[in-house]
Amino acid sequence: MQRFELRASIVKAMASASRLAIVDELSRKSRTVGELAGLLGLDMSTVSRHLAILRNAGIVSSVRRGTSITYSLRAVCIMQFFDCVERVLSGDPATGDDQCCL
Repeated sequence: MQRFELRASIVKAMASASRLAIVDELSRKSRTVGELAGLLGLDMSTVSRHLAILRNAGIVSSVRRGTSITYSLRAVCIMQFFDCVERVLSGDPATGDDQCCL
């Protein structure tokens, strides 16, 4: 059960539309809090809180450069999961021997 609890903690960290949007943006390019806030139309403090949750879950990483912190997607494989989710949403999930996320 411990393994499932750990998995659940990662899924919980992504259980927010804003955090999903952050992960999506970071899948394209590393960004600062200010850049993410501008792109997503959110307050910097809100983005910072979301990034802290994602970082604590091991989904994103950060690097300090002078006075700014740049965030990157650490768990790039998570995008394959999102591809699978998109297929389910479109009504075309893989069945049988097919694999959803090839």
